[in-house]
Amino acid sequence: MKHIPRKRFGQNFLTDDGVLHNIILAIDPQPQDTMVEIGPGLAAMTRLLLQGVDQMHVVELDRDLVERLKKTFDPKKLIIHSADALQFDFSSIAVPAGSKLRVVGNLPYNISSPLLFHLAEMAPHVQDQHFMLQKEVVERMVAEPGSKTYGRLSVMLQWRYKMELMFIVPPTAFDPPPRVESAIVRMIPLANPLHCDQEKLEQVVLKAFSQRRKVIRNCLAGMFVESDLIEVGIDPQMRPETIPLAQYVALANRL
Repeated sequence: MKHIPRKRFGQNFLTDDGVLHNIILAIDPQPQDTMVEIGPGLAAMTRLLLQGVDQMHVVELDRDLVERLKKTFDPKKLIIHSADALQFDFSSIAVPAGSKLRVVGNLPYNISSPLLFHLAEMAPHVQDQHFMLQKEVVERMVAEPGSKTYGRLSVMLQWRYKMELMFIVPPTAFDPPPRVESAIVRMIPLANPLHCDQEKLEQVVLKAFSQRRKVIRNCLAGMFVESDLIEVGIDPQMRPETIPLAQYVALANRL
């Protein structure tokens, strides 16, 4: 039976063999990897990954697709978690001593940001992440200070990861084709991220970028006085999108 893509699950299945080949080359799966795929869908990428690993895990929300996966793959090779990735405890996946998770997936556009933040909590236990996302989201993730796309997502993820936009994927590579371009991003957790409390950093960044057209002194009024900004190397007249990660971390520590 042909599976009808469901809008509520944000299903756009990757069907282009050339793109799939390039993704597998970028991931470079190895036999002993603890690979986890989020949203395997019709298993186009799953099949290719299984050629390189001894065993892998998948997290799938759509129960129809879960049943299809169960009927298609050897349960000793493919361990299926019927769950919502936003709620799934990735630390529940057993990892051999000395190794870490490798996470991949064609992520639904409608949950990409909250899912990235959910996964960030697992960063110390992850070797790397390779995701297909809306190109606009990836551009925000990797944006540098001073660019129009630099914002909350940039700061919070760059605090945890070294990230790289690998390549662009056109809408024609999917069924059904989305209305936007996609991109592959590589995310490698930083071994020694700048020290600060995540909740405090989130508070500072959220307040700073809630009024990004204003100068930082006005954005953070009530949280910091002008002398606080100056002492961590921030010109009070700067705009939020021009301030580097290190200064936001310094503010979080001051808070």
